[in-house]
Amino acid sequence: MLDNVRVVMVGTTHPGNIGAAARAMKTMGLSDLRLVTPKIYPSAEATSRASGAGDILAAARVCDSLDEALEGATLVVGTSARHRRIPWPCLTPRELGQQLEQEPADARIAVLFGREDRGLTNEELHRCNLHVSVPTNPEYGVLNVASAVQLIAYELRLVLADDDTVPKAARANRATMTSPRMYWDEPVASNDAVQHFLDHLERIMVRSEFLDPEKPAQVMTRMRRLFLRARPDRMEINILRGTLVAIDKALDDRS
Repeated sequence: MLDNVRVVMVGTTHPGNIGAAARAMKTMGLSDLRLVTPKIYPSAEATSRASGAGDILAAARVCDSLDEALEGATLVVGTSARHRRIPWPCLTPRELGQQLEQEPADARIAVLFGREDRGLTNEELHRCNLHVSVPTNPEYGVLNVASAVQLIAYELRLVLADDDTVPKAARANRATMTSPRMYWDEPVASNDAVQHFLDHLERIMVRSEFLDPEKPAQVMTRMRRLFLRARPDRMEINILRGTLVAIDKALDDRS
């Protein structure tokens, strides 16, 4: 299942961090690296810092947008060190590993890492089903992005790796877990499908005058949190989109 995990680095400034992250990934058995608008890449410094993980860099996808990097993902996890005005489901790396034990075998998981100086934007975090935060020293919570990749990749390896290096205790815990999604009748909707639905929902809310675009408050933030937390399946999203189409048509008929 590690093959289904992609590491997405957004707006990386220092190419050395890309190389160090690639090295951290290879150490833990991850191979899918996606870079969203890196400031400097390719780079000899990235290759040097990769130190034997050049194959990860060679296969890395450079993306022009977050949408491109997340295409097809069914679970998106954003790393964050800050408390938000609107709280989001937030886990420690250990809790994230436990959460992923409950994902179906064909889940496509994207873990987002933000810029060195300011992390992910609120808009980027609003694309995520879950947030993960490392419980650092409150007096010095600075964590290098490559170090964060290493730490989270380690926790993912404990629960997702299929080789003999996984500790027996972790393997035993995983064997006793039962996943409600494992026997679900429809696959989980992809992140981009949910985003298209949310964009459609916002248009309908504005058109029906429920939502004032000049004074939106936190309405759409809360709606995004609701549907990303709910993890709707593909059929449920189709039903919701169909409902919005019907509402749109009814509004046309009234005008």
